[in-house]
Amino acid sequence: MPDKITVSVIKADVGSVVGHSRPHPKMMAQCEEILRDGVRAGTLNDFYVTRVGDDINLYMTHHKGENHRDVHGIAWEAFRQAAKIAKDMKLYAAGQDILKDAFSGNIRGMGPGAAEMEFVERGSEPILFFMADKTEPSSYSLPLTRIFMDPFTTTGLVIDPRAHEGFRFEIVDVIDSKKVVMSSPEEIYDILTLLGDTTRYSIKRIFSKDAGIGVASVVSTEKLNICAGKYVGKDDPVCVVRCQSGLPAVGEVLQPFMFPQLVAGWMRGSHYGAWFPCSVDKSDPTFFDGPPRICCLGFQISHGKLQGLEDPGSPVGVHTPVDFFAGDEWNEARAKAVRASIYMRRHGPFMPAILGPEEMEYTTRPAVIAKLKMRMEDVE
Repeated sequence: MPDKITVSVIKADVGSVVGHSRPHPKMMAQCEEILRDGVRAGTLNDFYVTRVGDDINLYMTHHKGENHRDVHGIAWEAFRQAAKIAKDMKLYAAGQDILKDAFSGNIRGMGPGAAEMEFVERGSEPILFFMADKTEPSSYSLPLTRIFMDPFTTTGLVIDPRAHEGFRFEIVDVIDSKKVVMSSPEEIYDILTLLGDTTRYSIKRIFSKDAGIGVASVVSTEKLNICAGKYVGKDDPVCVVRCQSGLPAVGEVLQPFMFPQLVAGWMRGSHYGAWFPCSVDKSDPTFFDGPPRICCLGFQISHGKLQGLEDPGSPVGVHTPVDFFAGDEWNEARAKAVRASIYMRRHGPFMPAILGPEEMEYTTRPAVIAKLKMRMEDVE
């Protein structure tokens, strides 16, 4: 049986220049050097370091499987050293997503988010990497259900014999740390009943029912405020989607993001704003710490390595992916996202611009209610 390849995407916000805008180039360079050492040591096959807004994203390929101590250790050291640079430069929110002092063998529960998938390479293996800033894991639920359940988005569900069999969804309750695997198309309405509650349920993995394909998509579902017990920043999740040959085509995967859906997060993690599809270079938050950004980079996986647009003979770690949201055809979606975000922002501190009280990352409500307790009277 062919060897399996593992694709790991691990992200963290460990410091930014001028508020929540972007990591300093020195931080990015430090991460690249540490991952390059991981290749030299034989732990990693390949890597790519990028960002969305103020979040650093590490793409890594290897043969170690998911949740491997050495791979996660490399990511942890990269973020730790990047945070040190941020602290020395007095950058904003330096070390924000590092919740523990010492690495314990796995980054889960320590602050950074991770999306990993292990599979056997097909004859051609195109993969899309989605990176979000200023929002939460359940933001991917709407587009992923359209991609993997809606034939008006993915025609392959009707005409591709392997996709026609449907997909299995692993759904997590991020509050109670429970999960359930459900089947589409048989349980579509039940799946949507859960996922419609974006405050609690999120897609973690999607699997093809074709055993020869395996995992189709994975999302980082770590909730930072739950891990830390307090507000430390929004989750800024990543999502990886395999495409083509029994799976949705690249264009079918991208189509739902033309709709600038409202997602929770934005300023102080406490507002609703419209997802803004953009290139990595345009992912700096410029309006009220947003609007929430979504970027998409594409690579081929070839013999366990990332195949982009680099020149032949380029050193490992030097890649140019396809930046799918950079094109002018996304201008309409961007304009709609700005209009929708302005509309929401004009509500000020009133719902629905702000999240419900159980979701607010910052709130003075308990203190205000306590102060007014003695002045409250029964209504006659």
